[in-house]
Amino acid sequence: MEALVQWFSENLSQYISPEAVIFIISMIPILELRGGLLAASLLKISAAKAIPLCIIGNIIPIPFILLFIRQIFKWMKKTRLFRGMVEALENRAMKKSDNIKKYEFWGLMLFVGIPLPGTGAWTGSLIASLLNIDIKKASISILCGIALATVIMYVVSYVLVGNIVH
Repeated sequence: MEALVQWFSENLSQYISPEAVIFIISMIPILELRGGLLAASLLKISAAKAIPLCIIGNIIPIPFILLFIRQIFKWMKKTRLFRGMVEALENRAMKKSDNIKKYEFWGLMLFVGIPLPGTGAWTGSLIASLLNIDIKKASISILCGIALATVIMYVVSYVLVGNIVH
């Protein structure tokens, strides 16, 4: 992930402001808020400025995933070109869904909030949609997970990595 964060930071910052870079990174699957805050730390953007930008960037895709991903996947499965990719995404997401099925709200919140590979708001939203979790419950759980991830990644990016880099 660090290599992707660094690549996006270096390449995008040539064309747009560092703040726009972290906002965009926070919207990208896999990187999300954790990548945005790490990039902000490396770009020496204050936490007070970075945290709201990263949270908003991470939140923007969530309603679209919750509301439309099943219909998009259904349409994509009708084409030979996308069928395999969609099925692979669904299978990968569902492999991670056991604790979310079992604990629903808390499971989804922890899945989104604990920054491990393959977790985050994008995958959490996808799983919530595929499991037909109530959109209001899923949204609140995902927002709580984003808040938890923000606290954890602030400590990692600004306290731990920030002290090592600076």
